[in-house]
Amino acid sequence: QGRLVESGGGLVQAGGSLRLSCAVSGRTFSSYAMGWFRQAPGKERECVAATTWSGMSTYYADSVKGRFTISRDNAKNTVYLQMNSLKPDDTAVYLCAATTGRIMSFSSYEYWGQGTQVTVSS
Repeated sequence: QGRLVESGGGLVQAGGSLRLSCAVSGRTFSSYAMGWFRQAPGKERECVAATTWSGMSTYYADSVKGRFTISRDNAKNTVYLQMNSLKPDDTAVYLCAATTGRIMSFSSYEYWGQGTQVTVSS
Protein backbone atom coordinates (compact mmCIF):
# COMPACT_ATOMS: atom_id res chain seq x y z
CA GLN A 1 0.00 0.00 0.00
CA GLY A 2 1.36 3.43 -0.89
CA ARG A 3 1.93 6.11 1.70
CA LEU A 4 2.09 9.85 1.17
CA VAL A 5 3.70 12.08 3.79
CA GLU A 6 3.59 15.86 3.58
CA SER A 7 6.07 18.21 5.21
CA GLY A 8 7.12 21.83 5.07
CA GLY A 9 4.09 23.53 6.55
CA GLY A 10 4.31 26.16 9.24
CA LEU A 11 3.57 29.73 10.25
CA VAL A 12 4.59 32.50 7.89
CA GLN A 13 3.79 36.18 7.54
CA ALA A 14 1.77 37.46 4.62
CA GLY A 15 3.99 37.89 1.59
CA GLY A 16 6.28 35.08 2.67
CA SER A 17 7.03 31.73 1.07
CA LEU A 18 6.88 28.07 1.96
CA ARG A 19 7.82 24.91 0.10
CA LEU A 20 5.76 21.82 0.78
CA SER A 21 7.02 18.33 0.02
CA CYS A 22 5.10 15.10 -0.41
CA ALA A 23 7.20 11.97 -0.10
CA VAL A 24 5.74 8.76 -1.45
CA SER A 25 6.76 5.36 -0.16
CA GLY A 26 5.63 1.79 -0.59
CA ARG A 27 4.57 2.32 -4.16
CA THR A 28 6.01 3.92 -7.26
CA PHE A 29 3.88 6.87 -8.17
CA SER A 30 5.76 7.84 -11.29
CA SER A 31 2.76 6.88 -13.43
CA TYR A 32 0.24 8.70 -11.22
CA ALA A 33 -0.99 12.24 -11.51
CA MET A 34 -0.38 14.13 -8.29
CA GLY A 35 -2.28 16.97 -6.74
CA TRP A 36 -2.15 19.37 -3.82
CA PHE A 37 -5.42 20.10 -2.11
CA ARG A 38 -6.25 22.34 0.83
CA GLN A 39 -8.93 22.27 3.47
CA ALA A 40 -9.73 25.37 5.49
CA PRO A 41 -12.21 25.43 8.40
CA GLY A 42 -15.74 25.87 7.14
CA LYS A 43 -14.72 25.58 3.51
CA GLU A 44 -14.83 22.78 0.98
CA ARG A 45 -11.65 20.97 0.09
CA GLU A 46 -10.20 22.40 -3.10
CA CYS A 47 -7.46 21.38 -5.45
CA VAL A 48 -4.91 24.16 -5.72
CA ALA A 49 -2.45 22.48 -8.09
CA ALA A 50 -1.96 19.21 -9.94
CA THR A 51 0.46 17.68 -12.39
CA THR A 52 0.56 14.70 -14.73
CA TRP A 53 3.10 11.97 -14.17
CA SER A 54 5.39 13.54 -16.75
CA GLY A 55 5.03 17.03 -15.36
CA MET A 56 4.14 18.28 -18.82
CA SER A 57 0.61 19.28 -17.90
CA THR A 58 -0.37 21.21 -14.81
CA TYR A 59 -3.46 22.71 -13.25
CA TYR A 60 -3.72 25.66 -10.89
CA ALA A 61 -6.73 27.10 -9.14
CA ASP A 62 -7.36 30.71 -10.10
CA SER A 63 -6.71 31.78 -6.53
CA VAL A 64 -3.08 30.60 -6.63
CA LYS A 65 -2.06 31.15 -10.26
CA GLY A 66 1.19 33.05 -10.51
CA ARG A 67 2.00 32.40 -6.84
CA PHE A 68 2.18 28.60 -6.46
CA THR A 69 4.23 26.15 -8.50
CA ILE A 70 3.88 22.37 -8.46
CA SER A 71 6.77 20.13 -9.44
CA ARG A 72 7.76 16.52 -9.04
CA ASP A 73 10.89 14.42 -8.95
CA ASN A 74 9.89 10.90 -9.94
CA ALA A 75 13.35 9.56 -9.14
CA LYS A 76 12.83 10.67 -5.54
CA ASN A 77 9.11 9.84 -5.48
CA THR A 78 8.48 13.37 -4.24
CA VAL A 79 6.11 16.16 -5.24
CA TYR A 80 6.63 19.78 -4.25
CA LEU A 81 4.47 22.86 -3.92
CA GLN A 82 6.33 26.15 -3.90
CA MET A 83 4.11 28.83 -2.43
CA ASN A 84 5.09 32.49 -2.80
CA SER A 85 3.36 35.74 -1.91
CA LEU A 86 1.28 33.94 0.67
CA LYS A 87 -1.94 35.52 1.89
CA PRO A 88 -3.99 34.92 5.05
CA ASP A 89 -6.63 33.29 2.83
CA ASP A 90 -4.09 30.57 2.02
CA THR A 91 -4.30 29.33 5.61
CA ALA A 92 -5.41 25.69 5.52
CA VAL A 93 -4.33 22.10 5.89
CA TYR A 94 -2.55 21.12 2.69
CA LEU A 95 -2.80 17.52 1.50
CA CYS A 96 -1.19 15.74 -1.38
CA ALA A 97 -3.00 13.05 -3.32
CA ALA A 98 -2.47 10.68 -6.22
CA THR A 99 -4.71 9.45 -9.01
CA THR A 100 -4.56 7.25 -12.07
CA GLY A 101 -7.21 9.49 -13.61
CA ARG A 102 -7.08 12.94 -15.13
CA ILE A 103 -5.49 15.68 -13.06
CA MET A 104 -8.72 17.71 -12.99
CA SER A 105 -10.89 14.73 -12.13
CA PHE A 106 -10.80 15.76 -8.49
CA SER A 107 -13.06 12.97 -7.24
CA SER A 108 -10.71 10.34 -8.69
CA TYR A 109 -7.82 10.99 -6.31
CA GLU A 110 -7.54 7.78 -4.32
CA TYR A 111 -4.37 8.02 -2.26
CA TRP A 112 -4.06 10.77 0.33
CA GLY A 113 -1.56 12.04 2.84
CA GLN A 114 -2.44 13.25 6.34
CA GLY A 115 -1.79 16.88 5.56
CA THR A 116 0.42 19.68 6.81
CA GLN A 117 -0.82 22.92 8.37
CA VAL A 118 -0.03 26.23 6.69
CA THR A 119 -0.87 29.37 8.62
CA VAL A 120 -0.37 32.81 7.13
CA SER A 121 -0.53 35.74 9.53
CA SER A 122 -1.51 39.23 8.45
